[in-house]
Amino acid sequence: MGKKAGNFRKIIFFCTAVFLILCMSGCSVTDLGGTKKQELDFTVLEKEDIPEELKTQIEEKKDEPMKLTYTDQGQMYLVRGYGKKESSGYSIEVKELYETENAVHIRTELKGPGEKEQVIEKHTWPYLVVKLDYQDRHVVFEE
Repeated sequence: MGKKAGNFRKIIFFCTAVFLILCMSGCSVTDLGGTKKQELDFTVLEKEDIPEELKTQIEEKKDEPMKLTYTDQGQMYLVRGYGKKESSGYSIEVKELYETENAVHIRTELKGPGEKEQVIEKHTWPYLVVKLDYQDRHVVFEE
């Protein structure tokens, strides 16, 4: 019985080692930084122009800050939301949208109500949806 247990342990060890080697060979690290190649053309969408499925995803996640990507019919949609706010008057500006060798980078900025702006005390959920041609790259949401 001791010999069978020893062989069984060797088989288990061998199978575990092969499994770990296969899993590790599938992992890789991609450098998402790099040099800016070019600015990308994009359109900021109005709510009525957002695809229905994406609207549903936004609605489900709007209470917390969000960074979403969505693709449909050769288009890529990038969503940046800033979660629940206690008043009106917020806007979001796209500061940069460009590509590098391995990624699309987007940097947005949330702007609060201006000093002279009339603010309504109500819950709002500021978010921005940007539409661009599909890019087969990772997306990096920069702060």
